[in-house]
Amino acid sequence: MTVDVLIHCDSLVKIYKVANLEVIALQGLDLNVARGEMLGIVGASGSGKSTLMNILGGLDRPSAGRVWVAGNDLLKMSYEAINEYRRTKIGFIWQQGARNLIPYLTALENVRLPITITAQDWSKAKPRAEALLDSVGLSERKHHRLSELSGGEQQRVAIAVALANNPVLLLADEPTGEVDTATALGIFQLLKDLNQQYGLTTVIVSHDTGIHEHVDRVVAIRDGKTASETVRQSASNATEEFVLLDSAGRLQVPREYLEQFNIQGRVHLEAVEEGILIRPVKNHETANRSQTQVDETAPEINKVEPQGLRSWWKRLRGGKDKAQ
Repeated sequence: MTVDVLIHCDSLVKIYKVANLEVIALQGLDLNVARGEMLGIVGASGSGKSTLMNILGGLDRPSAGRVWVAGNDLLKMSYEAINEYRRTKIGFIWQQGARNLIPYLTALENVRLPITITAQDWSKAKPRAEALLDSVGLSERKHHRLSELSGGEQQRVAIAVALANNPVLLLADEPTGEVDTATALGIFQLLKDLNQQYGLTTVIVSHDTGIHEHVDRVVAIRDGKTASETVRQSASNATEEFVLLDSAGRLQVPREYLEQFNIQGRVHLEAVEEGILIRPVKNHETANRSQTQVDETAPEINKVEPQGLRSWWKRLRGGKDKAQ
């Protein structure tokens, strides 16, 4: 069965210039997300996960590679097309719920505002806004302003605002970062319910180590590349973790394995019946000494005069000068 892919990232690169320095935020990242999937993205600070979110949301442009979202080539789109894409295709949820909200408007007025901006039918704006507030469990608080709502309620209003433009992709950046554990569980469950109710493709960036319990799949980003993914098995509801290969066949070996087996710099790669075996080089001293000997001979090679290159090559080839 063919999977309907909504997001396709191929060798995605993002380089930021800070003064005279170049910071590589994404280093050839590959990622596919199916339509309707609920995906979690985790990683340490500076790993590139927020950069990826900004690119998917049309807030930033990649430096190289390819990125397609809902049939849109985000690398080649004009600024006008990107603005239209953000306005009609994407819903944003930020860590600070108030970032999506205007404090002097009621919850209902906040949700109606993006419907008005996107030039949707005004006669349907209020009913849709009320339906969205009802779906996030705030129908009885719709006439309350920001100061009258708790942090969890503000985040729920922000989620309703993010859904007001009827997006195909919902991006949530640390949506539970500023609420307590009980409220966080409620928000995760709400996002899961909305994902199923509206058929949304949802991507959540989180530091919450328990996010795998709330999403279909978790992708870990390390050093600007997808390193591993944890997939939930629908039959048993158990999870299984996989290391990811990029389009060139490269993988990132988890650091704890490198330390456990004292793997440094080079390994033996061997095809066995079960697959591919990676074995550490046992005698690092021999390997290092061999490398040192090569380095020590390099200056002698560099000292060969131009007119002596032919004779040096002849000696190296065992007396057979193929150039003659």
